[in-house]
Amino acid sequence: MIRYWWLGLIFIAMLILPLFIGEFWIHVAIEILILGLFAVSFNMIFGYMGQLSFGHAAYFGVGAYATGLLLVKTSVPLPAALAVSMATAGLFALVIGYFCVRLTGIYFAILTMAFGQMLYYIIFQWYSFTGGDDGLQGIVPPEWLMSASAYYYFTLLIVTAALIVMWFISESPFGYTMRSIRENADRTRFIGINVRRYMLINFVVAGMFAGLAGGLLGPFNRSIAPDLCNWHQSGVPVFMTVIGGPLGFFGPMIGSVIYTFLFAFVTGFTEYWPLTIGLVIVFVVLFIPGGVLGLAQSKFKTFGARDLMAETQGSTDTET
Repeated sequence: MIRYWWLGLIFIAMLILPLFIGEFWIHVAIEILILGLFAVSFNMIFGYMGQLSFGHAAYFGVGAYATGLLLVKTSVPLPAALAVSMATAGLFALVIGYFCVRLTGIYFAILTMAFGQMLYYIIFQWYSFTGGDDGLQGIVPPEWLMSASAYYYFTLLIVTAALIVMWFISESPFGYTMRSIRENADRTRFIGINVRRYMLINFVVAGMFAGLAGGLLGPFNRSIAPDLCNWHQSGVPVFMTVIGGPLGFFGPMIGSVIYTFLFAFVTGFTEYWPLTIGLVIVFVVLFIPGGVLGLAQSKFKTFGARDLMAETQGSTDTET
């Protein structure tokens, strides 16, 4: 744990950050935290399970709608609503994952996207409950979270706690079993491990934390729309993970910083911001295939990607 001293410095910097930046950049920082949590939850499936999900936005959107509906239609406090968003997203992930974990590769990816699109069209058409294509408006946070700084610190607390939990999961025997499944599912099955059960549990855990991220987004934006569940929203954590690096726990969070900052910065100058993001992704894929975190760890060997990358290399050498 000593080699992660830099995390403490980053956390201290984030605590004092609102003292030195304006309200606009505080909003950007909140978005970085929320989307970073979304991306890390996605990487529980991609980086640790070795499967690409194109429907991860479904749980992000379910969490957002669960929190939004509770805040608009009831008097449930926000922390309780966030807990419900996790439970609801986890339930959807359980049902969808039951079918998806039976497949791998491109079939897994297509099936997750298909389920995600089914959920998107239900939300899009259910006017009496979700507001349909008009979305859900008037999602107001509690009075004590109305200011940008207050919501920033609240989000920082929730995201930090969630990341700590996911970190311990990834470093637990369960996490190392998932690595084994990623590297060679048949070999893992041969030693008596129920691969589908582990994949399903991991799928549900990832969905729950994606739901938590979505739950934080609604009160932040004061509204939500069905597009949160659409397939193109699932591309956001993919891009962040590729930019930051999938073979390290903190890679997607680094990707969130780069992606969100670029979006906020570039959109102030041009409407062709997707071209800029596309060029960045092309550059990373061609010249930094391990992402920014992979590059950093190869130079400094301290950012937490070392173990995961070493395991991948070791597995490759063994099979060779």
